[in-house]
Amino acid sequence: MNTQTQTQTHIDAHQHYWDPARGDYGWLTPEMKPLYRVFDPDDLAPLRKATGIARTVVVQAAPTVDETRYLLDLARADDSIAGVVGWVPLDSIDAASIIDEFAREPKFKAVRPMLQDLPDDAWIEHAPRADAVERLIDLDLAFDALIFARHVPSIVTFAGRYPKLRIVVDHGAKPPIRDGAEGWQPWADGIAQLAALPQNLRCKLSGLATESKENWRDETLRPYVAHLLEHFGPQRLMWGSDWPVLNLNGNYRDWHATVQNLTSHLEKADQDAIFGGNARAFYRI
Repeated sequence: MNTQTQTQTHIDAHQHYWDPARGDYGWLTPEMKPLYRVFDPDDLAPLRKATGIARTVVVQAAPTVDETRYLLDLARADDSIAGVVGWVPLDSIDAASIIDEFAREPKFKAVRPMLQDLPDDAWIEHAPRADAVERLIDLDLAFDALIFARHVPSIVTFAGRYPKLRIVVDHGAKPPIRDGAEGWQPWADGIAQLAALPQNLRCKLSGLATESKENWRDETLRPYVAHLLEHFGPQRLMWGSDWPVLNLNGNYRDWHATVQNLTSHLEKADQDAIFGGNARAFYRI
C-alpha cells in the first residue's frame, strides 16, 4: 500500500465486539435490550461499507484477560480489525508477563483499565506496577484512558510520571452534554489541562452522542467538538464510533456524518488525519 493510499484509508479508532454469553461483562444486562446480543465483525461490515471505514480498532469491554484473548481471536480471523486494545491487571505481579503474552500478537496495540468504573478516582496514580507500565513503553504499546473530568488530575500525574508512554483519552473525557451549560465545567478546563500535556497524549472524537440527550443534532455537539479541536488540534484527535454502545443514543451513519460535518472546515489532510491517519500513527497500524 503506498503512502497516499494509507493516508486516505479511514479507520474507526474505537468500537467493540462482544458476546454476552461469555459472562464477564458485568455492566451488560438483559435490560439493555439494544446491546444485549452478540456483536461481531459481520454486524459492523455493512456500516463500515456505507461510511467508507476500511478498518477498526476494537476495544475491550470487560475487565478480564479472557475477553482480550477473545478479541485477539476475532482479530486473527478478520482483516478489518487493525488493532486490539485489551485489558491487563496492571496492579498484579503477573501484569508484565501478561503484557508479554499479548504483545506476541501483532494486532495487540494498547491496554485499557476501565478507570471510570473503579471506586478510587486516583487509582491510576498509585495502583499500576511500574514494571508493567515500563513494559508497555519498552514494547511500544499504548494506553487508553477511559475517564471523566474528575480523573484529569490523576491522568496528568500519571502522564508526567511516564512521559514516554503514548496515552489517548477516550470519548473526549465524556462531557455531560445532557446537562447543557451546567455540564460545561469542569470538563472544558480539564480538556485544556490534558491538551497542555506533551504531544504523546491524544484524544478520541468518540462517545459524545452517548453523553447527549435524545434527538441530538450537529448543533448539540458543535461546541464540544470545537473545544476539542481548539485545544488538541486535528493532528491529536481521532474519530471513533463507540459502536455498538452508540446504539443507545444514535447510529453509526449519523455519528460519522456529524463529525464529518463538524470538521468540514478543515483542510482535507487534517480531516484524513482525524478519520484515520492519527489512529494509524498512534496505534502503529
